[in-house]
Amino acid sequence: MDATARLGVEQKYGRTSFFDGGLFELIFWSLFGGIVTVLSLGLLYPWLICRLFAWKINHTVIDGMRMNFSGSAVGLFGNWIKWWALTIITLGIYGFWVNIKLEDWKAKNTHFVN
Repeated sequence: MDATARLGVEQKYGRTSFFDGGLFELIFWSLFGGIVTVLSLGLLYPWLICRLFAWKINHTVIDGMRMNFSGSAVGLFGNWIKWWALTIITLGIYGFWVNIKLEDWKAKNTHFVN
């Protein structure tokens, strides 16, 4: 048994960093999430963002350690309303910071699985 197997390090294709998500899952979440978002008049957009983040992050392995996304749509929804209100109040200027805030929120809710 080699050292990586003893340590529980994940490998695929002989590499310790890889992505193992499938195309059909991405198509499903994108189409289904888009339909649900349109039918809810955009209210479920934070849910779609969380599902896509979770799909990407949960299928990513870095240096043999699988990543995990722990964010929830409820947690994002509160921020989303706040960011939306600030964007309106500042006549769109705050909108330039929304992507940065979203990336920060995603990083805060991303962890390595032990």
